[in-house]
Amino acid sequence: MVFTPLKNLIGGKKKDDKMAGVPESVLKKQATQAKIAEQAKQASYDARQKKRQDKKDAIAAAEKYAAEYKATDDALIANRRQAKAQGGFYVPPQPKVALVIRIRGTIGVSPKAKKIMQLFRLRQIHNACFVKLNESTVRMLRLIEPYVTYGYPSRSTIEKLIYKRGFGKLNKQRIPIADNSVIEEGVGSVGIKCCADLIHEISTVGPHFKEANNFLWPFKLTSPRGGFSNKTKLVHFLEGGEAGNRGEEINKLVKRMI
Repeated sequence: MVFTPLKNLIGGKKKDDKMAGVPESVLKKQATQAKIAEQAKQASYDARQKKRQDKKDAIAAAEKYAAEYKATDDALIANRRQAKAQGGFYVPPQPKVALVIRIRGTIGVSPKAKKIMQLFRLRQIHNACFVKLNESTVRMLRLIEPYVTYGYPSRSTIEKLIYKRGFGKLNKQRIPIADNSVIEEGVGSVGIKCCADLIHEISTVGPHFKEANNFLWPFKLTSPRGGFSNKTKLVHFLEGGEAGNRGEEINKLVKRMI
């Protein structure tokens, strides 16, 4: 029988334990990675839940605004019928917002007109933007009438512009409005979280019209189908030209330029 010294047995056991054990740094790394994975999983779940809720809220907002628009249109029709039945005329309320489109370049523009167009963010030909109508803006529009055309857009025209040519301003960058998250990031702080909210704020000139309009990048339209006539481009619309105030006829022009 061969006896093994006790010293050799203890030393061999310690050596085996050391080889079989996992370093503490590796254990810490595995714990950290597991924690990060769990956080990422939770964040992904929260994002999916938020997306579902935002979709529900957007649908609810769109339905609410559709009912509001229908009630407004029905009231307008009822007032017209009542006025006609009484032998009078119904005068609709004055428009609150105008769509301004630049139709001339930079050559021959006076300094004052150039400054006004910069204030309206009309820096390029065929740029368009919304302007809230008040005494000051009406006077400014009259000063730049030879270089722009403007009118009163309908709700459907505002929708087409935002859906088809809408870009937002985020961190001074031009970002396409391809998702409601872009709108929420830009003007979500004032309660505008989806396209329906944005369209409603612009068309009704709500309390946060300034924030909504500043969020929208100036629309870049194309030359109208059929083009402008060189002979009448500088003439006022009321005289058969293209410039100046054209009222509700602006909707037909925008349809040709989208």
